[in-house]
Amino acid sequence: MENEIIIDTKQGKIKGYERLGIKKFKGIPYAEPPVGELRFKPSIRKNPWSGVLDCTKFGPDVPQRESFFTPQPRPLQDEEKCLTLNVWTPEIDDTKRPVLFWIHGGGFSFGSGSRTDGTHLAKLGNAVIVSINYRLGIFGYIFIQDEIANLGQLDQITALQWVRDNIMLFGGDPNNVTIFGESAGGAAVSTLMAMPPAKGLFNRVISQSGAAHPSWFNPKRGVRGAEHIMTELGIKKLDIEALKKVPTQKIVEVQTKMELDARAKGRNFPYGIYIDGKTLLKHPLEAIREGFASDVELIVGTNQDETKLYTAIRPPREILDEEGLFKRTNRMISLFNQDESMTRKIIETYKKTREGTLPTDPQGILDAISTDYRFRISGIRLAEAQCKHQPNVFSYLFTYKSPEMGGKLGACHVLEIAFVFGTLGDKARGITPKKTKETGILSEKMMNSWISFAHDGNPNHESIPKWNPYDLKNRSTMFFGTEVKLVDDPFKTERLVWERIF
Repeated sequence: MENEIIIDTKQGKIKGYERLGIKKFKGIPYAEPPVGELRFKPSIRKNPWSGVLDCTKFGPDVPQRESFFTPQPRPLQDEEKCLTLNVWTPEIDDTKRPVLFWIHGGGFSFGSGSRTDGTHLAKLGNAVIVSINYRLGIFGYIFIQDEIANLGQLDQITALQWVRDNIMLFGGDPNNVTIFGESAGGAAVSTLMAMPPAKGLFNRVISQSGAAHPSWFNPKRGVRGAEHIMTELGIKKLDIEALKKVPTQKIVEVQTKMELDARAKGRNFPYGIYIDGKTLLKHPLEAIREGFASDVELIVGTNQDETKLYTAIRPPREILDEEGLFKRTNRMISLFNQDESMTRKIIETYKKTREGTLPTDPQGILDAISTDYRFRISGIRLAEAQCKHQPNVFSYLFTYKSPEMGGKLGACHVLEIAFVFGTLGDKARGITPKKTKETGILSEKMMNSWISFAHDGNPNHESIPKWNPYDLKNRSTMFFGTEVKLVDDPFKTERLVWERIF
């Protein structure tokens, strides 16, 4: 049974509904449409409206390419109406519940706040869940020096300002906000820790499978990317006025072409988050090491087999041999001005430490090295930087191996999201296993840890072993898998080999 609910927000009245004991509001506009004079400019908060706005259905997606994770049929995309957010709350009252603010992943190129359902997390945790859309790809992350930078990040900040101003009307506490995100969303939340415009808008961060990578944020790379984008769009020089006039679909087509080409060549996309001297003053890790976010409590972690996802959904044409392993690894390591001797050392280190316990074939070693290069080590760097200033820093490793796709996935990228949100179903979906006694118990343990952390900065609860904070001596890390256990300095030998690289 559904009951209509009307709330009078700071911008105007909205209509939501109740289902399964949770009040739901979808597609709430938090910013003015990013079109016309506002296209390729920082978002501004939504102006007031008259009447009652129907917020019972998700808003359109941000314009983007299709991906492995795109629902079918494809959701509507609309550049004008895409900057919306969604709220799930147990009750509309004056109880100040913790707020969990979700930023989706997707490489800053695809995804939507509508892909996750906050019902179960809100109910179990007596918390308010918010998810958002933010501009992606060229629309949100093209970089033009002194003109355009980090628009997608600024959208997230505008949405957080909406939470600050309105969430009390939904039974939430604007002074108790945890931002959490996965993959690009994890990179986004860790970057927000270092962005002056975001200061004071949140108290806690959970970074899942994505952190501020040491090799990112160089504005020179952003300049080259923008030049490449303009050339592909047929625009001379960096003509912003000409860019504003390019049809939405043309930008999506060019973006798709450039992303697929970059992926095929093992390169980065031609856009991203960059140091611009205004919204981001320095590399996030540098700012965090200096104590910029000393008041922010943190959980950071990764999945044990992150990159097995890509190997499974895009199998290599040929079986990887030792020569291929060396070439692929050397391509990564050479970016940090390291010679081939370091590449050999890394490969031999991983083979030696995994002998007899984990796969040591060339593809298995490459998956392990690329997982650490792309995800785990940057997460460790974030924990190292923050634990010097903040005692409530916690580390985790998700180790549950999906049985789907013939068991090729391991504990792959994205897999933990359904466990965190409690959305495991009666049937397996894609890479996500069905809900069983085992997966249900693991999901509930993770949900309770995230919820406990959102309440007071401590992820401990009675159904898991004591989760000690992360420090440079013990490096305590909670393993979430078939067994939930605390491990000190896991994969230490592999971690140490990266210290000479980044």
